[in-house]
Amino acid sequence: MVKIPAANMGIETLPDYFHFQRLEISGIDNRAVLAANKPEMAAEEICLFHANLADGNACLQSLQERVGAAMARRAPFPVVRFADGEYAFYARSLDCNGLYRQAESRASIEAALSFHVEALTRLSRTGLLAPLVFPGNIAPPRRGLLSLFSGFRRRPSATTFLDFLHRHDVALTGGNYLPFYVVYGWLSSPAFTRLADGRGVCLVGSEWNEQACRDWFARRGSAPRLEFVKIPAEFVATRWPEMKASVVGTMPADTELCLVGAGIGALPVCVDIAAALSIPVLDAGHVFNMMIDRIDKSNGDRLYTRWDL
Repeated sequence: MVKIPAANMGIETLPDYFHFQRLEISGIDNRAVLAANKPEMAAEEICLFHANLADGNACLQSLQERVGAAMARRAPFPVVRFADGEYAFYARSLDCNGLYRQAESRASIEAALSFHVEALTRLSRTGLLAPLVFPGNIAPPRRGLLSLFSGFRRRPSATTFLDFLHRHDVALTGGNYLPFYVVYGWLSSPAFTRLADGRGVCLVGSEWNEQACRDWFARRGSAPRLEFVKIPAEFVATRWPEMKASVVGTMPADTELCLVGAGIGALPVCVDIAAALSIPVLDAGHVFNMMIDRIDKSNGDRLYTRWDL
């Protein structure tokens, strides 16, 4: 396995013990997903790793153990993914409004940044950040006519997100970082459904087909005690403080594990629910669409979600 130091890719905010290598997980083959989407997606298989975790299987095992331990101890453990939408949001760009409406205006993003930064700080101390970082989304400075007058400007990218974290003193470490696709890999894995079997699992999102969710688990030999809490389909990222009390107050007291689908709003939602109930809370994203048989809402299959079952 070839390892490329992150510093060699121009990410000055990361120390030498981060590097790039291919994410390989036993039991997952991405070829069908790549064939159904576009071959260029294969570039995303080259992920940022911390030296503490040797490969994809070690990453998956680490997440499994940490979620299980948090359930056993009744401890808060939020896990949140970050990709293009989040990178645009933290760059104050309305490009964050991709598949879903996330922000009403640049002003609404500006107003929300303070509680997002607070949630990022708490996440870095109590849970895991899982940003999508691969060689293809480390963007060089933007060049063009505007640069002649205002200096080079970077497009929203993994680099601008890592710079944002650095400016707000949020450091990625071996204890709080995980590659983005490991979360998808684990949530779609037999290990996850075994852990969920018989446990109180609450699903927090804007759209539910409850029977489809129960069937998804049943096909995998799992029968968690599922509960569903609804949140708005739009603007959770900017309006979460207005929603927090009613959503958290609706959560069943016996919830042992929570999965969230809230777009860019997943960060404060996961962090606040984890703290309020002292449980693991994971940003599930596309896996929710798998559960309700609506992968079309994600524009098709995602990498690291198809297991040889």
